[in-house]
Amino acid sequence: MSVQSLEELAMLNKKLDELFERYNDSRNKIRDLKNENDILKRYIQERDNKIRDLESKYERIKISGALRGDGAGAEEAKERINELVREIDRCVALLNR
Repeated sequence: MSVQSLEELAMLNKKLDELFERYNDSRNKIRDLKNENDILKRYIQERDNKIRDLESKYERIKISGALRGDGAGAEEAKERINELVREIDRCVALLNR
């Protein structure tokens, strides 16, 4: 082999090593980003669950306040109770079929 061919081969090997290094760095970064994404998805899910729990508690507080006659929520509470009663009636009708 000529000197020029050996130099070209050495340069190709060097470029190949650099390419593998960049590839491994990219794989590691993708892995890290996927892990971070999973963590953030779990965090969002926990926040969504907490929001649903708080909304449910808020609804119960509004209804209980309305049932005690506390202000403007009374009409809304009656409406919600009526919705629940209608839903229960529909369920009973389905069970009787």
